[in-house]
Amino acid sequence: MAKVIGTVEIDRERCKGCDLCVIACPFDVLALAKKDVNDRGYHYALMAQADKCTGCTACATVCPDGCIEVYRLIEK
Repeated sequence: MAKVIGTVEIDRERCKGCDLCVIACPFDVLALAKKDVNDRGYHYALMAQADKCTGCTACATVCPDGCIEVYRLIEK
Protein backbone atom coordinates (compact mmCIF):
# COMPACT_ATOMS: atom_id res chain seq x y z
CA MET A 1 0.00 0.00 0.00
CA ALA A 2 1.27 3.47 -0.86
CA LYS A 3 2.24 5.81 1.96
CA VAL A 4 1.53 9.54 1.74
CA ILE A 5 4.19 11.83 3.13
CA GLY A 6 3.38 15.48 3.57
CA THR A 7 5.34 18.61 4.28
CA VAL A 8 4.30 22.13 5.15
CA GLU A 9 6.00 25.33 4.05
CA ILE A 10 5.17 28.35 6.21
CA ASP A 11 5.95 31.94 5.28
CA ARG A 12 7.30 32.89 8.71
CA GLU A 13 7.48 36.60 8.00
CA ARG A 14 3.77 36.79 7.11
CA CYS A 15 2.60 34.51 9.92
CA LYS A 16 0.92 36.37 12.76
CA GLY A 17 0.85 33.44 15.18
CA CYS A 18 -2.94 33.17 15.38
CA ASP A 19 -2.60 29.45 16.31
CA LEU A 20 -5.48 28.35 14.03
CA CYS A 21 -3.27 25.99 12.03
CA VAL A 22 -1.91 24.38 15.19
CA ILE A 23 -5.44 23.70 16.44
CA ALA A 24 -6.65 22.45 13.03
CA CYS A 25 -3.86 19.90 12.55
CA PRO A 26 -5.23 16.44 13.42
CA PHE A 27 -1.73 14.99 13.82
CA ASP A 28 -0.11 17.65 16.06
CA VAL A 29 2.50 18.47 13.43
CA LEU A 30 2.55 22.24 13.95
CA ALA A 31 3.42 24.41 16.93
CA LEU A 32 4.17 28.06 17.57
CA ALA A 33 7.78 29.06 18.08
CA LYS A 34 8.18 29.62 21.81
CA LYS A 35 11.16 31.99 21.84
CA ASP A 36 11.69 33.13 18.25
CA VAL A 37 9.64 35.88 16.63
CA ASN A 38 9.46 37.19 13.08
CA ASP A 39 10.23 40.77 11.97
CA ARG A 40 6.71 41.84 12.96
CA GLY A 41 7.15 40.52 16.51
CA TYR A 42 4.89 37.46 16.25
CA HIS A 43 5.64 33.91 17.34
CA TYR A 44 5.28 32.06 14.04
CA ALA A 45 4.09 28.53 13.27
CA LEU A 46 6.60 25.80 12.50
CA MET A 47 6.70 22.05 11.92
CA ALA A 48 7.38 20.55 15.34
CA GLN A 49 6.85 16.91 14.29
CA ALA A 50 7.49 16.77 10.56
CA ASP A 51 7.42 12.97 10.38
CA LYS A 52 3.71 12.91 11.32
CA CYS A 53 2.53 15.12 8.42
CA THR A 54 0.23 13.41 5.91
CA GLY A 55 -0.42 16.47 3.74
CA CYS A 56 -4.10 16.72 4.69
CA THR A 57 -4.12 20.54 4.08
CA ALA A 58 -6.20 21.30 7.20
CA CYS A 59 -3.64 23.89 8.30
CA ALA A 60 -3.57 25.68 4.95
CA THR A 61 -7.35 25.72 4.76
CA VAL A 62 -7.78 27.62 8.04
CA CYS A 63 -4.86 30.04 7.65
CA PRO A 64 -6.47 33.49 7.30
CA ASP A 65 -3.38 35.01 5.67
CA GLY A 66 -2.52 32.22 3.22
CA CYS A 67 0.91 31.70 4.77
CA ILE A 68 0.89 27.90 4.42
CA GLU A 69 1.56 25.66 1.43
CA VAL A 70 1.23 21.90 1.72
CA TYR A 71 3.05 19.38 -0.46
CA ARG A 72 2.34 15.65 -0.71
CA LEU A 73 4.54 12.80 -1.90
CA ILE A 74 3.23 9.29 -2.45
CA GLU A 75 5.76 6.54 -1.73
CA LYS A 76 5.13 3.15 -3.25
